[in-house]
Amino acid sequence: MTRVRTLLAGLAVLLLLVPAAASAAEWKAYSPEALTAAQSAGKPILVDVFAAWCPTCRAQNPILVKLTSEPKYKDLVVLKADFDQDKDALKVLRVQSQSTLIVFKGDKELDRSVGSTDPVAIEGLLDLTL
Repeated sequence: MTRVRTLLAGLAVLLLLVPAAASAAEWKAYSPEALTAAQSAGKPILVDVFAAWCPTCRAQNPILVKLTSEPKYKDLVVLKADFDQDKDALKVLRVQSQSTLIVFKGDKELDRSVGSTDPVAIEGLLDLTL
């Protein structure tokens, strides 16, 4: 059961990242090293914490894909974190729930949102990184 669950989670990550490949922003799988590298480079960063089973996360994804394809977010690094698989790493960011969006400019956390599926609110969050 655990192997099937892991396989399904991995497949979900792949499916969520594939549409993002055409976006202007750079999408990567979350890791503490990827976050540190983007922070050290002074990049604008979005950490998108999702869970494959989460309907709110699935509603956020097309909004994020559409927004991050806009040229104004060309420098944005999107780090997609799996709430179930990356739990230990996410403790450092004090993430307590899936569907959490956290924006950084370099190493400074600017704001976070939990559970928002409002495109205008999500765009406002991303605009903080500009």
